[in-house]
Amino acid sequence: MDRLVYTAMTGASHILEQQATASNNLANATSTGFRAQFDSFRAVPVIGGSLPTRAFVVDSTVGSNFTPGPLQPTGRALDLAIQGKGWLVVEKPDGSEGLTRNGSLKLDENGVLQTQSGLTVLGEGGPITLPPGTPISIGRDGTISSIPSGSAPNAIQVIGRLKLVDPPEANLVRGDDGFFKTKDGAPTDASETVSVASNMLESSNVSVVDSMVTMINLGRQFEMQMKMITDAENNATKATQILTLA
Repeated sequence: MDRLVYTAMTGASHILEQQATASNNLANATSTGFRAQFDSFRAVPVIGGSLPTRAFVVDSTVGSNFTPGPLQPTGRALDLAIQGKGWLVVEKPDGSEGLTRNGSLKLDENGVLQTQSGLTVLGEGGPITLPPGTPISIGRDGTISSIPSGSAPNAIQVIGRLKLVDPPEANLVRGDDGFFKTKDGAPTDASETVSVASNMLESSNVSVVDSMVTMINLGRQFEMQMKMITDAENNATKATQILTLA
């Protein structure tokens, strides 16, 4: 009886955690470049002085779905989307590198290239500063170029190149701030194989239908776990009554 209650209780607890993951995915179904998160359960025996008669459930975060999302044209010069595998690199407030697929960029008052949240986008040589009021274009390899005011149309000036990286997906973890990083926190080297599409943004890879179905299934599993606890309580009550009569 005790084993049934223990297993059902831990299962219900971790189903709630998985429901939170599904809710977070659904809430970010329209977030640019978002990568869906998924979880899995595994049973672990309780090790103690006696035989391992009990088991509890562990919610193991397997990782993220790195499947690229669909590309949406925006017509905006400072929008870009990673094609296939790869990441943009930003500088986080603590000075470390963060990896993102959100290519909706902007310029601050000093012309420094930033994300919409105000984090500096890194180039291969550090932060990239663009001349104000100058039309720019972003090449397939991440090269940012412009035509200076008053110059000939073919007088293209290369301003810098975005730092595009492609670390192994198995070595990436999602931080609490939503940015990915390497497991050891070490900076990543630029990759020559990553390409971008300008004037476009990558949509989230979350499937709204799948997320809704997952939430419904988790709700049913939670009800099943609670019913098991109720049945265990009823059985214990009946057993107590029988022992009292005896």
